[in-house]
Formats: sequence, C-alpha cells, structure tokens
Amino acid sequence: MERLRSSPLHANISTALDKHLESIHVVQARRKDEIVSPSNRQRHGPPRCQDERVVLALAVALRALCQATRKVRTVLWCAFQMTLPK
Repeated sequence: MERLRSSPLHANISTALDKHLESIHVVQARRKDEIVSPSNRQRHGPPRCQDERVVLALAVALRALCQATRKVRTVLWCAFQMTLPK
C-alpha cells in the first residue's frame, strides 16, 4: 500500500500489524504449552491446577489475539481507503 501511495503510511498501521503478529506468536506458544502439558501429566501424576493455568493462559492469549485482529482489520481498511484514488 505504501508503494501505491508513494508515501509511507501512518506509524499506527505498522504498530498494529506488529502487535497482531506478536499475538499470533503468543497464541502459538500457549498452544504448544497446552499440548505438552497432558504428556507431562501422564509421567508425573495429575497436577490439575497446572492444567487449569495452562488453559487460562491460552484463553487470555486468544482474547488478546481477537482484539488485535479487530484492530488490524480496521487499520488495514483505513490504509486501503487512503490508497484508493480520489
């Protein structure tokens, strides 16, 4: 879009994209933790409280990803509107 406009876009656009990518990485990490957690439980006994913390961390990460996705969709729509010819 910057190439179409021949000028840089607002800094908030790149910031929103960076936060969205960061949220994706956090969700991926929490999901890996969730996958690893049941395999550790079978070896060492059932630490049930730990499982709940892992699932809660995943839920928090998903909520942050949802918010970041909404924001980045809005920001990209605004950037698209700015690149359209008048």
